[in-house]
Amino acid sequence: MPARKPPRRPPRPAAAIDPAVGTEVELEVTGVAHGGVTVARHEGRVVFVADAIPGERVHARVTDAKKSFWRADTLEVLEASPHRQAHVWAEASIDRDPEGRAGGAEFGHIALAHQRELKRQVATDALARFARIDAGELEVQALPGDDETNGTGWRTRVRLQVGPDGIVGPYAARSHTVIPVRSLPLATAAIAEIAPLATRFSDAASVDLIAPSNGRALTVVTTRDGSTPPLKPIVEAVGDRRFELDALGFWQVHREAARALTAAVQRAIDADAFDPRAANLDLYGGVGLLAAAVGDRFGQATRITSVESYEPATDFAARNLSDWVGARAITARVERFVRNLADDATAVERGRQRAATIVLDPPRAGAGKAVIDELVRTEPAQLVYVACDPVAFARDAALLGEAGYGIRSLEAFDLFPNTHHLELVARLTR
Repeated sequence: MPARKPPRRPPRPAAAIDPAVGTEVELEVTGVAHGGVTVARHEGRVVFVADAIPGERVHARVTDAKKSFWRADTLEVLEASPHRQAHVWAEASIDRDPEGRAGGAEFGHIALAHQRELKRQVATDALARFARIDAGELEVQALPGDDETNGTGWRTRVRLQVGPDGIVGPYAARSHTVIPVRSLPLATAAIAEIAPLATRFSDAASVDLIAPSNGRALTVVTTRDGSTPPLKPIVEAVGDRRFELDALGFWQVHREAARALTAAVQRAIDADAFDPRAANLDLYGGVGLLAAAVGDRFGQATRITSVESYEPATDFAARNLSDWVGARAITARVERFVRNLADDATAVERGRQRAATIVLDPPRAGAGKAVIDELVRTEPAQLVYVACDPVAFARDAALLGEAGYGIRSLEAFDLFPNTHHLELVARLTR
């Protein structure tokens, strides 16, 4: 007898849309929030406002209404900040309907120096709020050449999306709508030259544009089934050192970022606390950029292990770190790797762990409690944390603080001009 099919459930009703969505309101913008938006209040409710600047009065439309806050898009600036400028990307300008504004340059309407001030405020507020740390007079440092170009011409990698009609372009802010554009002002000249902005693609999901520091720029089309053509490795240069990697592998996007972070990590390490024979680590190591920074500062005998979960990157790291006798690259999930460190260590290895310098450059979500808890069990001499998200870093800094590790040095870098992102490099010791 065939099994009876379970009765069909009635379709679930669509979630009710808050009647506030679509409402147009006048707002006094009072501050900046993490994520590239500003803060206002309407009848006591917090409103996160896109495309505004603290100090402005704007006319905005509510796009999302939660119980505790709203989100809104600026439609018109009624009283402009002295820091407002014509948007560096015409296709992202406030002159356009919000749904038709290109995403990826959410601070492009703000003068560059004031962008950095707002980023400083976000970073210092996050550290104060989540870690109870006073960051003092933190400065968000510009990278070479950015002031001269008003923060344009720095992206060496750009991913364009392909819409159902074959049109190529960036997504609109906070959506998956593809916006056709005529320019890519944040991209380097090499990227802009090959950008297929007027081309229609069939069976394509995305188009990657890559301009390595060594070699010609290239275009990589990913089809809707996720396939790409066979690709040769590319080579990136940092000073006199060369790094080989997959064409679509991770590398710092700003043309000067790899050089800036190499120097920042080298500065951050306390030489008096560094032991080249210790169990030094480079976690989330990629193709070995920061492990090489350590090796270049402290010599060919430096012992350092680079840990990365993506096996092709680990293979490249092994080659890129071959100059150092004590360097090795391991494919492993960082959480699992650090969990085994203390459990499996001999007495001699425990001593090497306590003398270690650990460099970690986690993804945007941060290292997290599981990794931090295991790291502090090894009692390293110093941690050098490279962070691309100030809130995630502040949460991790709070966990480290509970274990007795405080911030001894902190630098901030504007690696992503005309966006809300910044990079932090910190040294933490007991």
